[in-house]
Amino acid sequence: MSIVKINVLTVPAEQREVLEQRFASRAGAVEGSDGFEWFELLRPVEGTDQYLVYTRWRSEEDFQAWMNGSMKAAHGGGGAGGDKGAGEGAGEGGERPRPAASGSTLWSFEVVQQASPKS
Repeated sequence: MSIVKINVLTVPAEQREVLEQRFASRAGAVEGSDGFEWFELLRPVEGTDQYLVYTRWRSEEDFQAWMNGSMKAAHGGGGAGGDKGAGEGAGEGGERPRPAASGSTLWSFEVVQQASPKS
């Protein structure tokens, strides 16, 4: 079965719109990746300032290939922190925009059961 990667981004209230706009501007950036199955950006409703970036992949190898290929290139070869997948490429004049998230943690899961709506 698939694997799930959830990037937990700590986003101050004043940066929420910036983060969401950066993801919207990157629409389609991951969808063509081999093994990619699903993406969701989850906005917190109450009780937390953490966004969840949910992606599902066919395998760990497919995820790693994306991380070491197009994702790394889009982020200028950036490290593990910051807004992974949040459109943090270079801005005008080659300057990198200020990160919208103040922290990032990556959670990994294997899908062991799943269900879809009955037809």
